[in-house]
Amino acid sequence: MKNRYIESFEKAQIGDKKIPIFKAGDTVKLGIRIKEGEKSRIQYFEGICIAIRGNGVDRTFTVRKMGANNIGVEKTFPIYSESLDTIEVLRIGRVRRAKLYYLRDRKGKSARIKELRK
Repeated sequence: MKNRYIESFEKAQIGDKKIPIFKAGDTVKLGIRIKEGEKSRIQYFEGICIAIRGNGVDRTFTVRKMGANNIGVEKTFPIYSESLDTIEVLRIGRVRRAKLYYLRDRKGKSARIKELRK
């Protein structure tokens, strides 16, 4: 049971932001608004969603991509963050787990996720 002030604050945070439906195993492309001084720009981060946790305003997700020299880069984002501009689902993965932390230990072909066919 939440306080009504907290509920109204959370509704204001969520606002009318449209979030696509995605799950762990999906390949997503995120547009992150970066503010540098007085200017702002959008930088894209594309990778596999390996975990989603929380609910409501507290919901976060972790995206992993392979960077330069095969170094894994993971970032965790709040879904309703102000800096998160766009979320685009590129591929829907076929996985059987909710958390894909095992991908951290894998490289190359063994780190691939099959695509869901419709």
